Amino acid sequence: MTERATEVLMRPARRRGLARIVPFLGPAVIASIAYMDPGNFATNIQGGAQFGYALLWVILAANLMAMLIQNLSAKLGIATGKNLPEIIRERWPRPVVWLYWIQAEIVAMATDLAEFLGAALAIHLLTGLPMLWGAGITALLTFALLTLQKRGFRPLEIAILGFVLVIGLAYLVQVLIARPGAEALRGFVPGFQGPDSVYLAVGIIGATVMPHVIYLHSALTQGRIPTRTDEEKVRLSRLNRIDVLLAMGFAGLINMSMLAVSAATFHGQGVGDAGNLETAYRTLTPLLGPAAAVAFAIALLASGLSSSAVGTMAGQVIMQGFVSFSIPIWLRRVITMLPAFAVIVAGLDPTSTLVLSQVLLSFGVPFALVPLLLFTARRDVMGVLTNRPLITALGWLFAVVIIGLNGYLLWGAFTGS
Repeated sequence: MTERATEVLMRPARRRGLARIVPFLGPAVIASIAYMDPGNFATNIQGGAQFGYALLWVILAANLMAMLIQNLSAKLGIATGKNLPEIIRERWPRPVVWLYWIQAEIVAMATDLAEFLGAALAIHLLTGLPMLWGAGITALLTFALLTLQKRGFRPLEIAILGFVLVIGLAYLVQVLIARPGAEALRGFVPGFQGPDSVYLAVGIIGATVMPHVIYLHSALTQGRIPTRTDEEKVRLSRLNRIDVLLAMGFAGLINMSMLAVSAATFHGQGVGDAGNLETAYRTLTPLLGPAAAVAFAIALLASGLSSSAVGTMAGQVIMQGFVSFSIPIWLRRVITMLPAFAVIVAGLDPTSTLVLSQVLLSFGVPFALVPLLLFTARRDVMGVLTNRPLITALGWLFAVVIIGLNGYLLWGAFTGS
């Protein structure tokens, strides 16, 4: 596949349409699964249950941010042949690099917490097995999925694409059954409904703009398809932009569908604790029928398994890039899933823990986003792929919005408002 892609890149006139694009699709598909992980289920369903369609605009805004950010990350890998953690390690002081590594590992643990809990909960809902058994099965399945890496990048990309399509099909079924009304369009008008809606908005952004996948995307494109000239780099960057738009656009539609189905089904229906994922599953059967409930659980399982594998890949990139050290992938898988087992053993509520983990992820976004914006604006780093001033300005605007929302959330926590 690499040879074919190189041939297409060097001789673009010989291929047209899908034949020209397909060899370059894949990195954004892997990145996009992080935008449909169980944390998204928790925040989107809770947002729809509590506030109806009011937070649809947050998902749209977060998805537009994600498109720009992931495109910048992919472009960085193409321009430099290195990933973001590697560039930070090379160009920043060592104490700062170690600080970055520590916070990135914490973010990776929070990510895996959401993914593991989601998959374990899905297995529990589908089979009736205890959550602890579900977590064990999740561990085995993700180990199996990660073995595809040994066969090259394409088998894993195809497997992840399969999971994405399963999630999309499951939510298509739910949308057709729930039939959200035209009033959903009002949800694209910006506004909040009190501090609780801001808390969920931050969680949605944390679940959509994922810091670990900002690091990962640059690793997925670095050297994936060799480029020998500036012209080839520019052409490859344009083709990867299509990859980002398609994959992230699809992820955005799924996230909007999650919230819209929740709003149409649970909001104002007098269903207690409808934002809880287990309650949502149990309530879907009497409200929409068993098909909707099963589709929900299958989508949650596909999301948890695939995003857990992607999270482990990101963890490897983070450690190798920041401190030039790596551990066997099975050991990383074991270490990062321990918090999820601890939550299950302690009997904590999975949905509340998922939402909290997404807020923690949102606080990690500036750490990944700020250096990405700094480096992609530098000609000595990016060469011909240096950001245009408008793109850099938009990136900084997004960063300010995210940091501002986090500051508001902290202010509310300390003042009790």
